[in-house]
Amino acid sequence: MAKKYYVVWQGRETGIFTDWPTCKRQIDKFAGARYKSFPTQAEAEAAFGGKASTSGSSGAAAPARKRRAGQTVKTYTAAEIDKLAAEVKIFTDGGCEPNPGKAGSGIALYRNNKVAELWYGLYNPMGTNNTAELNALNQALIMAKQELANGNRVAILCDSKYSIQCVTQWAAGWKKKGWIKASGEIKNLALIQEMFERHQELKDKIQVLHVNGHVGVEGNELADRMSIHAIAEKDPQFCAYPQPIDLKAILALRAG
Repeated sequence: MAKKYYVVWQGRETGIFTDWPTCKRQIDKFAGARYKSFPTQAEAEAAFGGKASTSGSSGAAAPARKRRAGQTVKTYTAAEIDKLAAEVKIFTDGGCEPNPGKAGSGIALYRNNKVAELWYGLYNPMGTNNTAELNALNQALIMAKQELANGNRVAILCDSKYSIQCVTQWAAGWKKKGWIKASGEIKNLALIQEMFERHQELKDKIQVLHVNGHVGVEGNELADRMSIHAIAEKDPQFCAYPQPIDLKAILALRAG
């Protein structure tokens, strides 16, 4: 049988894989998985978007880790988000004015591509933008667990690469080393530890994806407005925004 090269654009790990069992582990039961086989490594590299390390059965995670740090998190467009095979999509955002300063978090939850719930809160008078982003992502993970229990597929869309990488990539290494890193203090450690354990429980059932902020993606814009609303309301709890939701009025609010 001729050798094949498998490109995974969306999966538990992304990259070029040289055997089907390893590729299958990245995509099996992964909502919105995108992959394709190619007869040559050159074609696979061209399809993946440039030369990347290949991986066989002895090292499935290599492709994602060996790419440059700025490439480790793919950014999804509005069109790609619309096509995700998930009944529930949860957009998260955090705001801080100034940074550090007054901080709050926001969430926009969509069901079947229509906004269903908005959430705001977790106000901290002396917070940071990173902490606010992590808090929002943590709430999304909590919501995702309930949605999964209700039989829904879930995708979380976050505009903070820092938050995504803390929970889905870096925390595993930090834990192995006793929750320390060579470059110094792990900021937001207690929160990251809590989120890491939650994500470990859910990671095979959900997607945590990056979306650029302030590029017109409605869910991201709504989560942004909720984070600013959280700062204005100064509520330390996480609160549901009153129904009915007036999208036009909310989007007209000040952006963060």
